[in-house]
Amino acid sequence: MSARPSVGWIGTGRMGYEMAARLARGGADVLAWNRTRAKAEPLAQCGAKVADRLSALAARDIVFCMVAAWKDVKQVMGELLAGKNQPRMVIECSSISLEGSAELRAMLAQRGIDYLAAPVSGNAKVIKAGKLSFVCSGPRKSFDEALPLLRMIAPAASYVGEGRVSSRSATTCSSAW
Repeated sequence: MSARPSVGWIGTGRMGYEMAARLARGGADVLAWNRTRAKAEPLAQCGAKVADRLSALAARDIVFCMVAAWKDVKQVMGELLAGKNQPRMVIECSSISLEGSAELRAMLAQRGIDYLAAPVSGNAKVIKAGKLSFVCSGPRKSFDEALPLLRMIAPAASYVGEGRVSSRSATTCSSAW
């Protein structure tokens, strides 16, 4: 990974906005996109750029996704991967099932894109307080590569192995801690 990878950010709702803002304020090269552009525009004050089209994020090194549900993840990933450019890695933080995560993992693997499932434990207030945590699964090298970015967003990022993790299992794990 280069010293400063380019980052794409999909989804600037309550959670996604705060997460992307932390990356941008931390000095990451962030290009954000949201279906409603007006929700992403305030990120410019944090140092992020705002994309007019989702396809612009495909040329980024790493793309984070934080949208509402699996059907939304599937739709934005289909659009992201429709062109000739593609990111090296996708970090999926949305609330999706194990089945959705497995389908996304297969979709990305067919294109040679690394996938890190990184569901979060917390909400927008937790992010603002600097106490968000990630529970990540995927290739260890992907986790290690993404860790500096994850730590810009949250102080805690746990690696749980190559297997699958969903937001449901992350919530279960975090409540047990």
